[in-house]
Amino acid sequence: QVQLVESGGGLVQSGGSLRLSCAASGTIFTIDVMGWYRQAPGKQREVVAVITSGGSTNYADPVQGRSTISKDNAKNTVYLQMNNLNPEGTAVYYCCADLVRLNTRQIYWGQGTQVTVSS
Repeated sequence: QVQLVESGGGLVQSGGSLRLSCAASGTIFTIDVMGWYRQAPGKQREVVAVITSGGSTNYADPVQGRSTISKDNAKNTVYLQMNNLNPEGTAVYYCCADLVRLNTRQIYWGQGTQVTVSS
């Protein structure tokens, strides 16, 4: 099994910053892509940013230029630095890992971390 544990969420004022972390643990796996998604109340889950094993990144338009996704391969950890947050960023943020384990592709999700941006 693989576990994803997120941290770093919280309450922040509009214009503020937060850094989310997601650590993957378990046995015998190779991560291809890790990403951050978010789900606001009454809305569908949407992608925020993804990063490949090679370091390529992609961002959703609403966070482009204000967020940076990065990773530490040695720690199997992905980070999301979010700057200049606005109330539209209020959501539960989920970490996702697309990985290969036991010769099969598997997708794992974290439990989510709440981000609340006050106006």
